Amino acid sequence: MKNVFLSLLLTAITIASATAQRADQNARKLQLALYAISNLYVDAVDDTKLVEDGIIGMLEKLDPHSNYLDPEETKEMTEPLQGNFDGIGIQFNMLTDTLYVIQVIPGGPSEKVGLIAGDRIVQVNDTLIAGVSMRNTDIMKRLRGPKGTTVSVKVMRNKNPELIEFKITRGKIPVYSLDASYMADKQTGYIKLNRFAASTVQEFQDALAKLKKQGMKNLILDLQGNGGGFLNAAIELADEFLSKGKLIVYTEGSKQPREEASSTNKGDFETGNLVVLVDEGSASASEIVAGAIQDWDRGVILGRRTFGKGLVQKPIPLPDGSMIRLTVSRYYTPTGRSIQKPYENGNIDEYQHDLIDRYNRGELMSADSIHFPDSMTYNTLVSKRVVYGGGGIMPDIFIPVDTTRYTDYHRRLVATGLVNRIAMNYLDANRSEMMKKYPKFVQYKEHFNVPEATMQELIHMATEDKIEYNEEQYNRSKQLITLQVKALIARDMYEMSEYFQIMNEDNDSFKEALRIIKNQESYTKELGMK
Repeated sequence: MKNVFLSLLLTAITIASATAQRADQNARKLQLALYAISNLYVDAVDDTKLVEDGIIGMLEKLDPHSNYLDPEETKEMTEPLQGNFDGIGIQFNMLTDTLYVIQVIPGGPSEKVGLIAGDRIVQVNDTLIAGVSMRNTDIMKRLRGPKGTTVSVKVMRNKNPELIEFKITRGKIPVYSLDASYMADKQTGYIKLNRFAASTVQEFQDALAKLKKQGMKNLILDLQGNGGGFLNAAIELADEFLSKGKLIVYTEGSKQPREEASSTNKGDFETGNLVVLVDEGSASASEIVAGAIQDWDRGVILGRRTFGKGLVQKPIPLPDGSMIRLTVSRYYTPTGRSIQKPYENGNIDEYQHDLIDRYNRGELMSADSIHFPDSMTYNTLVSKRVVYGGGGIMPDIFIPVDTTRYTDYHRRLVATGLVNRIAMNYLDANRSEMMKKYPKFVQYKEHFNVPEATMQELIHMATEDKIEYNEEQYNRSKQLITLQVKALIARDMYEMSEYFQIMNEDNDSFKEALRIIKNQESYTKELGMK
């Protein structure tokens, strides 16, 4: 027995030694190649770019989510997830080469010096930014900067031709994960999250507490278009809904042992009807939450099949501030479903066309076009309902994309910023009158209608922008366009929550969620409970 053990030990040491030797040889091979190119190649080369291109090339051979970020990209990626950045504290839109202030963050640097919604920033320090086709990223670089530093902006207000100058001392600006929270009816709350960041769970808990004080018993959690973020934030959010001791997610890779995350007794909404809205833009952390809720029969998942990103990336910082995000394992739901959709040898182009392929197959319009092999069926952990693997989370209730109102004419109006601009123009001309007439959102929601003259002005602006008027398409999309204009005006007059309150009035997923959550018989039937 002793001899067998020694033999196995020697074999393991030999294999480990051979593996280390191969790794060392490969590293020397790369170094030699770089040395040869740097010192012998016929033309001058940029060594830094050469190394970056080499790293990118290696990662592209692995999977669609392993990638390299240069120092600037690393900073841009981490700031929203950290929950804050240094800046002046405004939300803005670029419309016809002009920066319009949509919202001034309460308590932020801009509010303190007197900037208001509707202001147009024309100049930053000595640089003209209006009418010069400057990119959003370039403008943000000028407005952002270290806390405590000063930036000078010149602003056009209303129709006054004289510019107003403000000197703003930059400060820490919060980045919010929560887009909206409000009472959809007397017992049903609605919360929409746009990402999973450091502050997400705290924002959710604060919103939940406020809604409970207003009488909330049921909750619609909107994760449509939520592309994910921090794993820990997803685990903590799922914990809000599950009682103690339930597996939320586990990760595993060929070189990473299985790691499990389970719920605690800290959840603030472990009872009460729950509907989670998802779509093809819901990814990663959103899928972890939806998968855990579905597998434990805790709530109804409603919408369309989620994106299918179930690969776990580990950030590997490099000395110059750049970063490799390397896939090290996969996410699995409590029933053992892999969230990741299939990919072949890191074929990024094919992988990125998946959503277009879904549309072409009719999957976004009809659940009947989605087929799962028998090997991809699983059973939920309480009701033993059938759920499906194979990538993404297939909802319990399918809601097709409404293609009847989305026309090419509407898409061009939105893509060129004209819908946004007409809303801004209307409010710019009528802000004082509107605030007097509708001091509270409920008055605006019930009584304001977008004037027909404004819609005709939109058509005229589109024609001037060389968007040919199509009467049939305009009539098909008119109700949707009018709703968007009303919602955008509400956003600029009040808050982002009010934007979603108006848009949800005509949102099929939201309307079906509200119907299901209010009908106890339908709700329990969807969960396979008696």
